[in-house]
Amino acid sequence: MRARFVLAACAATVYGGLVIAQGGGGKHLNPLIELHQQKKPVFGLYAPSNPRSNQGAPQVGTPRSVAELAKEAASYDKSDFVFSGTMERSVERGLPAFTEFVNALMTAAPTADARWRHPLSVKTEKIATDPAKAVQNISQQLNLGVSTVVFVGVESADEVKTGLAAMRFKSKGGTRPDAVGSAPAYWGMDEKQYREKADVWPLNPNGELTNWTIVESKEGLAHVREIAAVKGISVLFPGAGTLRGVFSPVGADGRPAFDEQGWEAAIQQVLAACKEFNVPCGYPATEKDIEARMKQGFSVFIMNWGEPGFRAVDIGRRVGGR
Repeated sequence: MRARFVLAACAATVYGGLVIAQGGGGKHLNPLIELHQQKKPVFGLYAPSNPRSNQGAPQVGTPRSVAELAKEAASYDKSDFVFSGTMERSVERGLPAFTEFVNALMTAAPTADARWRHPLSVKTEKIATDPAKAVQNISQQLNLGVSTVVFVGVESADEVKTGLAAMRFKSKGGTRPDAVGSAPAYWGMDEKQYREKADVWPLNPNGELTNWTIVESKEGLAHVREIAAVKGISVLFPGAGTLRGVFSPVGADGRPAFDEQGWEAAIQQVLAACKEFNVPCGYPATEKDIEARMKQGFSVFIMNWGEPGFRAVDIGRRVGGR
């Protein structure tokens, strides 16, 4: 069945005085912004899901309900955000299931304060493929209460600028339609307050939305400095998994040959651009490499849900003094 697209607003709580206090330069609602401002490392995990077989079906083991998965995500206090990559290929296909998950989070974390402990970060479709459609896609995602939109496969500065504009209301100089959906309820405020706060930080110092940008092609690497220089990117990532494929050309025997040296050089190229333009650099870490990547200068990490991911978070927090 298709998930309902309207979140129940009855569980929302209004921040009121806190939101007003923020206008004077006080504390942000989005904890990721506070961590960025304090130069602290950030650790988050993919949303929990039911394991599947290598063929994509059927389910492995007894499937858990969406409510159970949402409760599990909300209860893990060491994660700074909840991450979803399910809409990277198609927002239209992935949005119903993600909406159902967000609805369940409204119950699992019944107050806005509880929901802000795990802000929502999602991948959107590649923007350059259809810039007009990107405006609709990003708007639909933000209207659910998402606070971080991740641009994938970025290959130019203009692509980032198009995506950033799609995250900003027209009244803020962007292209986002005026509709807000259920986002105010998820954030715990009324529609007027939401419109004031739902803008891109640091372009708007009082904004609560953040952008992550991923470079994961040779074309993107060729323009990575131009991309890193775009104001409004909160975190820049090398797409390590995709880049592994890029640096695994098919050899004479018909099999892909992994160019580990070239792959690592690409990762370091993105990191160098991050350092040059003072942008936090992210990485999809594991317990085996998170400490080494932190020493190199990476500071935002996404891990898979489960015990290995939890161990990676523990290592990262220890090394980062959190």
